[in-house]
Amino acid sequence: MNNSLKAVQDKPTQTAAGAVTGAGMDRKVEVKKTKWHKQGAALLAGAALLWFAFNLSQQGSGKVLAVNSERIVVSQVTSGTFEDFIPVRGRVAPAKTVFLDAIEGGRVERILVEDGTELKAGELIVELSNASLQLNVLGNEARVAEQLNNMRSIELSLEQNRLRHKSNLIDIEYQIKLLTRQLAREEELVASGAVSKSQFDDTRDTLDWYKNRLTVTLESQASDTRMQEEQLKFLKQTSQRLESNLAISRQNLENMNVRAPVDGKLSGFNVEIGQSIGRGERLGQIDTPNDYKVTAFIDEFYLGRVDIGQSATFDNYALEINKIYPQVQNGQFEVDFRFVDQQPTGIRRGQTVQTRLTLGDASSALLIPNGAFYQDTGGNWVFVVTADGSEAVKRNVRLGRRNNQFIEVIEGLEEGESVITSPYSSYQDMQRLSLSSK
Repeated sequence: MNNSLKAVQDKPTQTAAGAVTGAGMDRKVEVKKTKWHKQGAALLAGAALLWFAFNLSQQGSGKVLAVNSERIVVSQVTSGTFEDFIPVRGRVAPAKTVFLDAIEGGRVERILVEDGTELKAGELIVELSNASLQLNVLGNEARVAEQLNNMRSIELSLEQNRLRHKSNLIDIEYQIKLLTRQLAREEELVASGAVSKSQFDDTRDTLDWYKNRLTVTLESQASDTRMQEEQLKFLKQTSQRLESNLAISRQNLENMNVRAPVDGKLSGFNVEIGQSIGRGERLGQIDTPNDYKVTAFIDEFYLGRVDIGQSATFDNYALEINKIYPQVQNGQFEVDFRFVDQQPTGIRRGQTVQTRLTLGDASSALLIPNGAFYQDTGGNWVFVVTADGSEAVKRNVRLGRRNNQFIEVIEGLEEGESVITSPYSSYQDMQRLSLSSK
């Protein structure tokens, strides 16, 4: 067969004119396809289609992870009333506290009360002794007394000087009066020759001298009076300062006897007889009786939603925020609550209480239970379980306010749908979860 086919291909074609051409060499030879060739081609085409469909499905659905449905928490989207509050754990503290610090250090000589005692203002708590302070006070008293004596001497000297000026003025004025009368008489006698001209001139010169002396003495007296008044004013001010310093020294000595500054309960008081107390060391504190507040730390996430006057509750007792501390430490800020109407009985300083801080008014909304998934997604997406429960599909959502029980749904979910609310840390990169009991 092959030889005949080759002969046919190699045989030249002869035209009507008798010329020989090569057209016969270009004739197409058809090879018959067998049954096995057709089945192989069909299988290859089917495999290509399956591969294309698989890639297309993978590109559309993303990564898939098989998850045991018994290890996840599935919650339903419901419609209800959202109460905008957060739980806050606080600590009971006295509303007002007065600290007892040792103004001057010393040795504990006598203790008159015990820790936890109810005190009245002015009641003696503990007696201290300080020999160095006592000697210091005695030295200050001696120095002040010496300064006061010096000032009294200066005041006496100034008064004597004023009296001398006054006496001199009296003598000068008296001499001027005598010489004035004498000069008038001698002026009459000079004309008759009974008094010589030289004597008359001496009397007149003496009178002029006393008049000039009077002028100088008056100027000196005025200058001395002005200086004396300024000096006396300065001495009085100095005397007042010295006496004030002496009073402070005596008060410091008196402060060795520590007394209660206000009414209240003594706490944190732990000293022993013979103990040395340093200057400024804290001995204890006095808490206002039956008057408490609640201090709490709140996450800085709520910093913009917390303000003075916001209400809270503790065991049906109403509280409100009356102070917000400006510092933020370790992602938290501190607030103080005060009891509005009445305080609970039986609470103690340092006791821990659970309160509910209201952030806004209650409103109707779609709700999903609060879960650990929120920390993994930030409320931007969730896994929504399909109707048949066979898988969960990732869906973008928008969530709003949340409390310790529920999260408000703004968009992306419908009432009745089910979502996974357990942690997403193991499958954050997945697009679908295949749910099964195995």
